[in-house]
Amino acid sequence: MNITFFELEAWEKEYVRERLGGFECRFYDHPLAGESIAQVSDCPVLVVFVHSEIDKKMIDALPNLRYLTTMSTGFDHIDLDACKARGIPVSNVPAYGDNTVAEHAFALILALTRRLIPSIDRTRTFDFTTEGLTGIDLKGKTIGIVGCGRIGQHAIRMAKGFEMNVLVFDVKKDPQLAKELGFDYADLNDLFARSDIISLHVPYNKFTHHLINKESIQHIKRGAYLINTARGGLVETEALIEALDTGIIAGAGLDVLEGECEIKEEKQLLTKRFKDTCDLKMILQDHALMRHPDVIVTPHNAFNSHEALLRIMDTTIGNIKAFADGHPENLVG
Repeated sequence: MNITFFELEAWEKEYVRERLGGFECRFYDHPLAGESIAQVSDCPVLVVFVHSEIDKKMIDALPNLRYLTTMSTGFDHIDLDACKARGIPVSNVPAYGDNTVAEHAFALILALTRRLIPSIDRTRTFDFTTEGLTGIDLKGKTIGIVGCGRIGQHAIRMAKGFEMNVLVFDVKKDPQLAKELGFDYADLNDLFARSDIISLHVPYNKFTHHLINKESIQHIKRGAYLINTARGGLVETEALIEALDTGIIAGAGLDVLEGECEIKEEKQLLTKRFKDTCDLKMILQDHALMRHPDVIVTPHNAFNSHEALLRIMDTTIGNIKAFADGHPENLVG
């Protein structure tokens, strides 16, 4: 069976070759677009990423297409109705970085609460004094998890390992899950008021835009820490700076900042196409939070672990093999 891949990096091609040795594979570095459709019009299996816009016109130009899988969680770049009309199953990668992002959130928490950055900066100048470097324990503290999806649940488990109290806000409540993981639900303002650390794990949309704003910050427990590994638009920059300067928020650990380029899928950040079209350094170099002494910023890197990237490839390869065996997995739409 012929399988055609688009938007693969060099290491990904080698990885696929080693694990799909019984299949005929073709690889293209670029996204699938109109000018390249004629080259692959005979392909029965197509593998793409988010930069390949698969619309009805493209589906119609692929008369032999029997299966389509995307190397991403999101699939809004694919016309599912056109695929359904042709009887073409579509699969995705439902999850790949859930624990990875949660672990990064805790890396930021520990870096802030144990004063790691100033400690490292000081010892690099051979200054081994400890004045001003006193941290705080996580044990016994309350963490507020905003969003109880896969990433949020991993964060809850990690927090329980530190013997923290856990409050959760989510639009959907699951009492059985709360019992199993040992947390309590709270409304948002109550969570803000009672949490020593607030960690955001919700998607960005019109309902969550500026979830942290000048009004909501007034409910936050004085001296709390804010962690954002989700999307920059969840936090109003001006409101956060004001809260930091007035001591309402003691520190912030941010893997994302308001004003970043639009990102559909974190893995985009590693692609040449994204780097060519979005210069994060140029966009964020004057961002006020970048130089704030009580803020740690990482470059939207929470998802980026060796294991997470392999999970994308392994799930995609598994999707292909499952289809070849007659039992497609991870179907969408």
